[in-house]
This record gives sequence, structure tokens and C-alpha cells, in this order.
Amino acid sequence: MSGSRKSTGATKWRWNMIEQQVPAVPAVSTLRHKDLLGIADLTPDEILLILDTAEAMREIGYRPIKKVPTLRGKTVVNLFFENSTRTRTSFEIAEKRLSADTLNIAAATSSVSKGETLVDTALNLEAMAPDMIVLRHASSGACHLLSRICRAGIINAGDGMHEHPTQALLDAFTIREHKKRIAGLKVAIVGDLLHSRVLRSNVQLLTKLGADVWVSGPPTLMPPGIEREGVRPTTNVEEAVDGADVVMLLRVQLERMQGTFFPSLREYFAVFGMTRERLKLAKSDVIIMHPGPMNRGVEIASEVADGPYSVILEQVANGVAVRMAVLYLLAGAEHEAAA
Repeated sequence: MSGSRKSTGATKWRWNMIEQQVPAVPAVSTLRHKDLLGIADLTPDEILLILDTAEAMREIGYRPIKKVPTLRGKTVVNLFFENSTRTRTSFEIAEKRLSADTLNIAAATSSVSKGETLVDTALNLEAMAPDMIVLRHASSGACHLLSRICRAGIINAGDGMHEHPTQALLDAFTIREHKKRIAGLKVAIVGDLLHSRVLRSNVQLLTKLGADVWVSGPPTLMPPGIEREGVRPTTNVEEAVDGADVVMLLRVQLERMQGTFFPSLREYFAVFGMTRERLKLAKSDVIIMHPGPMNRGVEIASEVADGPYSVILEQVANGVAVRMAVLYLLAGAEHEAAA
């Protein structure tokens, strides 16, 4: 948005939100698109806008009454075709804090269990005029499909092995909170790289913001050609962790594996698990991250997960503020488009 004081739709939206006692947010008030499908669609400036807005939104969580009327009158549908605890609860709390009307639909309790397709489910929901749909689905690209057939804004809460954009955003928010920057940091991502949508979103976000990203895991779980994404791959976890500012562990996704990728969970932990000894190779102020759910004794030792460098529970808390920011900004983009 330009520095002009001209009363555009975006300007009206921003000042209406300020009048409704939302904390101050950056001057650029919206995202370019009505949907958040992946980090690939965001510019570095848009990523920083979301992170800066999340700083303002986090303040709402410290108030005695944790609610503002920002999305009053808006309807948000949480449509989850996969199990989820953190992401689904985080979105629901974010929506309620912004005063949106929310509807939660799980595949097991919907007409999908009777054979209805995703497209038919989406079209039936669309007929009820929701403003936004938060979708988690086992198939990569499901969110992109809905974005083409729905007027409602679509937020990707994880699609197959493709992307999980809000997880990467909350990870970046947590890193910036502790390190005050992202550019120039060495970030080591260790674990099941092949099946991880969190990896894909984090690689795109962190490299866009100038981090030095290393990825490490068994050769059988190393995505072919991942070096083309601007990261440094290695099967030597000690090399990845050496001098790292941030160590991010990824869950071993046994439910997505067809066949055997390593001899046993015990051997995986022995070679790639994050132990206190391995952590000594990182910088003295390293932070330890994990998107959850954790497999203790597989990706991470309990003394590391519960240790002084762990910010895993902070990631969960920050997820609410980041998702509030995404909802707020997408609602602003929708308002601007309608103006």
C-alpha cells in the first residue's frame, strides 16, 4: 500500500480494525491472494507482514478477556480429513479470539464416510457461504483444488506431503523471537525429510529470508535433488548440527512409509536421534524445535525435548498468534477485493 492517505478499501479495513481495538499492525494491510496455499505463493515481504502482525496478535492472548471483534460476522469452516491436535485446536482458538463463527468438520463424522468426494463436500459448504475454509487433507494439492472452485478463502493446514505453511510461519516467528533475525542463521533440519510437508514449507520460507539451511537424515529418506532448493544436504547429522543456531527435528512418519527405510527405530535413534552429546556441537545458545507430535527416543531424547534449549511448547503457543494473523490478513484481502 502506498503512503497516500487516500481512502482505499484496504485503508478503510485497517482503520476499522484499529477502531475495534486490535493492536497496531504494519502499514501494508493485506496479502495479495484470498488463499494461503503454501509458502511458495508468498513474497519475503508478505512473510514478514504475517510475522509482524502475529506480534500484535499475540498481545491479545495476554488480556483478561482474550477476544476482539475483528472477524465478527465471518464464518470459518475447519475441514479436517486427517487427525490433528495442535493445528486444529490452534486454528479454532485463533478464530474464537477474533470472534469468528466457527464450524468444525471431521471426515469421520461427515458425508465423506458415505462416499462423498472432496469436491462435492466443498461445493455443499460453498453453498452455505462460508468466508474461509481451513483444510487438512491427505492428498497433496487438495487445497489448490478447492481454491479453484470456492469463493471462500482457503487456508492450507497441511496437504499430504506437499506443504504446511502455517507451521513454517510459526517456526519462523519462534526463531525470530529468540534470535532477533533469520538471515545468516545456520538452521539444521534433521529427520524424515522425504515425507515431511513441514520440511518443504520451512525450506522455502527460511531460504527466502536468508537462512543457511542444512538438512540431514538417512540416505533413504533424503529427497532426490533437494540441493536445488538452496539447502545443504548431508547424511552426517554431526556435520549438520555443528555450529547450528537452530536444530529442528522432524517426526519419523511411519504411517506414510511403504517398505523399510531403515533397520529399526533403535538404530535410527543411535545414528540420527538428537541427544545431549550431539547437541554440544551446536552453538551455546542453540534452540531446539519440533513440529510435533514427538516420538521420544526416536527423533529426540527426553532430556533434550525437556531441556533448557527446547522451544517446542513455545512453538505451540506461537501457533495461535500466527494463525490469528493469517486469518486477519486474509479477511483484509477479501475486504479489499470486494471494495
